Amino acid sequence: MTATVLRAARWADVEAGEVRSPAVVVVEGNRISAVNPTAALPDSAEEIDLGDVTLLPGLMDMELNLLIGGPGGPEGLPSPMHGVQDDPAYRTLRGAVNARSTLEAGFTTVRNLGLMVKTGGYLLDVALQRAIDQGWHVGPRIYPAGHAVTPYGGHLDPTVFQRLAPGIMPLSVAEGIANGVDDVRACVRYQIRHGAKLIKVSASGGVMSHSTAPGAQQYSDEEFAAIADEAHRAGVRVAAHAVGDKAIRACIRAGIDCIEHGFLATDETIQMMVDHGTFLVSTTYLTEAMAVDRIAPELRKKAEEVFPQAQAMLPKAIAAGVRIACGTDAPAIPHGQNAKELCALVSRGMSPMQAIRAATIASAELIEADDELGRLAPGYLADIIAVPGDPAHDIATTLDVRFVMKDGRIYRNDGAPHDG
Repeated sequence: MTATVLRAARWADVEAGEVRSPAVVVVEGNRISAVNPTAALPDSAEEIDLGDVTLLPGLMDMELNLLIGGPGGPEGLPSPMHGVQDDPAYRTLRGAVNARSTLEAGFTTVRNLGLMVKTGGYLLDVALQRAIDQGWHVGPRIYPAGHAVTPYGGHLDPTVFQRLAPGIMPLSVAEGIANGVDDVRACVRYQIRHGAKLIKVSASGGVMSHSTAPGAQQYSDEEFAAIADEAHRAGVRVAAHAVGDKAIRACIRAGIDCIEHGFLATDETIQMMVDHGTFLVSTTYLTEAMAVDRIAPELRKKAEEVFPQAQAMLPKAIAAGVRIACGTDAPAIPHGQNAKELCALVSRGMSPMQAIRAATIASAELIEADDELGRLAPGYLADIIAVPGDPAHDIATTLDVRFVMKDGRIYRNDGAPHDG
């Protein structure tokens, strides 16, 4: 088994909330075997001195879509007609480019949450995950959701996004369109059958779609309960796109595990999340950075109304102790700029180490992998990044990743990608 010794000025003990000095991390195979060991180092280990940097666990983004957006688009936003213009092969190749950008930015694990296109039922994020896992391509560890479960006219109904006439793009449970309890159960089963590792549901209207109002609940309580039951019996978790307060409450009551956005949550609903242990992925950076001047006027109007409320909600959720995991909703912000979400979390009231925890330990707990991801500790997977300076004092250092290791393999060192 090959061994690598990483030396650096500092390392982040995220569990303790401290940055410690110095750092000697021993990696054997794809796992960390020791941190600052007192025993002798392994014979014939390759030693890499990274200098005046801080080692961190690989960061995690719990809400993005690698298959849309990317290089060349304005501020990362996809074309409004991408759902009917981009065929599955083109979309998957673009996802491969975005995957590399995300990994090189220090994000070694992501949840890919939901397609909004007709693909003939193919789960393209599952295909991308398999290609990366098999070493065919460079990218983060992906937890794919396949197609988001959404009703006719729901926020993630692609015919709504593209404003298509009836009959132009027939869709079924294979693409995530489901109405009624029987349909939503079948839809969940379809995604899991073809490799989804979690389920995403469109629970309320959204800001960036020509559908119902952002606060409108889109499924009945019975349908939410069926989705959660079907997923949980299969051993997978459920994430809900939920902007509106009523929809958030319905999701919590149904036992849905994670609220995406949660922009219009009231104080009472925030406390409900705390009481039930429901995760929140707040995607707060997009509320200040999305290129809203490039979207349709009616969508811009919704953003101008909802985003200030979202920015006011998150500090309350932080203060209340909601379990918050890091997520960007890229390409709502460009792929590869994911760490700007950590800066936004700090601006909303987290300490830098709390923001790092949201992108490591809390995210690992959300995907039920906290026994092997999210910490620099013996036995954990060797997902390790390095940033200059001390991120406990300046979270912006996470925007300047100098070294990336995933599963014990180096993909970036001093800014140079490794194809190895």
